[in-house]
Amino acid sequence: MATSNDIKNGTVLRIDGQLWTIIEFQHVKPGKGGAFVRTKMKNVLSGKVVDKTFNAGIKVETANVDRRDYQFLYMDGTDYVFMDNDTYDQIMISPATVGDAKDFMLEGMQVMVATNEGQPLYLELPQSVVMEITYTEPGLQGDRSTGGTKPATLQTGAEIQVPLFLEQGTKVKVDTRTRDYLGRVND
Repeated sequence: MATSNDIKNGTVLRIDGQLWTIIEFQHVKPGKGGAFVRTKMKNVLSGKVVDKTFNAGIKVETANVDRRDYQFLYMDGTDYVFMDNDTYDQIMISPATVGDAKDFMLEGMQVMVATNEGQPLYLELPQSVVMEITYTEPGLQGDRSTGGTKPATLQTGAEIQVPLFLEQGTKVKVDTRTRDYLGRVND
C-alpha cells in the first residue's frame, strides 16, 4: 500500500478490482482546505480515460506491473506466440490483448509485454518500425511537388497514408503510435 502522495506518471493502481495507470497527476495545495492530488487515469484493459481526485495522504493500492522484452514468434490459430528473451519461455496472448499492435508486428520483432500476476495486460511496440508497401495506386507524373497523400497497404495488411510519389515495394518508416508516415528507408 502506498499513499496518494506517492502517485507519479506510470504508476499502476488497483481500484475496485481494475487496473488503472496514471497518465497525468498534479499535487494541489489550496490556500484554504486540505491538499489533494488531481489525476488523469487510463484503464489498462479497456483504455477508458477518467479524471479522479484523491485527498492527500489517503492509502491507495498499487499493482505490480512487470514489463519485459519479448520476441514475437508466430501466430498459432488466433493467438500470438511470444518468447521471453531471458528465459526462452513462450506465452500465448489473445488478439484482444494485442489490439491494434498487430498492424505493426512482424515475426522476430522485439516488443515490451506488461504483465500483472502472470496475466498479459498490453503490448508496447517500438516507437517506429520499417515496413514494405505491398500495394498502393501508382503515382502520376507531376504528383511529386504537391503535398497530397494516398492510401498504402503495408506487409502486415495495415493501411496508412503516404506521399503520392511512393510506389509498391518501397520500404517506409512508420510511427506505431499515430500511424503516420515518417519517411522512406533506403537499403
